[in-house]
Amino acid sequence: MTNHPATIAADERAQESAEAIARLTGRDHHEIAVVLGSGWAPAADLLGRTVADLPITEVPHFAAPVVNGHGGRIRSIDADGVPVLAFLGRTHLYEERGVDAVTHGVRTAAATGCRAVVLTNGCGGLDSSWSPGTPVLIRDHINLTGTSPLHGAHFVDLTDLYSPRLRDLCREIDPTLAEGVYAQFPGPMYETPAEIAMVRAIGGTLVGMSTALEAIVARAASMEILGVSLVTNLAAGMSGQPLSHQEVLEAGQAAAERMGRLLADIVRQA
Repeated sequence: MTNHPATIAADERAQESAEAIARLTGRDHHEIAVVLGSGWAPAADLLGRTVADLPITEVPHFAAPVVNGHGGRIRSIDADGVPVLAFLGRTHLYEERGVDAVTHGVRTAAATGCRAVVLTNGCGGLDSSWSPGTPVLIRDHINLTGTSPLHGAHFVDLTDLYSPRLRDLCREIDPTLAEGVYAQFPGPMYETPAEIAMVRAIGGTLVGMSTALEAIVARAASMEILGVSLVTNLAAGMSGQPLSHQEVLEAGQAAAERMGRLLADIVRQA
């Protein structure tokens, strides 16, 4: 990373968290990190054998999620010999804890030795053929948060940010998987129909409140990145129905087994 004071402080916090995870789990190294977003938590049970399961608040510099359904645990998992670090929940920008809190999990994963990260989320879909419960690979993203997770003159190439190799691997596992471009808004309000029209005009096909900022930091930390969105509802203005967080959770629960098996196969082969 860089020697900007804010980056140094963020990396020091991540190292302290990584050391605590090693102490609490008995594992001083992990290879693959998985961040389980809204609606994805039930998939964690299918990733492999749980070695340790910690309340996220037991690890320094992590805070409990503020929204129901956003998890709040860290698991060390043995996926047939692959040490996986799973974050059940994440901090969102709308919680107003600062951008470094949003990306702290990814920095911590890098500090534990993870060479790749799988970032998942529940999101709105702009393609009417994607019914609730449809998984979509993220091909690229549009950062509409108005902020950067990097500090100072830290120039990071985002070409092929979302690994073509890992996306190809996903399609070998499940050839039916579609791809999309994810637009991250700051939240917590859902997007307006006019904002969805804007996203469509600039090439977005998925909308949500996470993932893009974390992916940028993961690239800065030289991690390989896979993004997978679970379409939980059609985007605002497309269905004529109001949007709700409960809808997000219900779609995730319905798709949990398929999502868990997909992620389990990915982490074993990544």
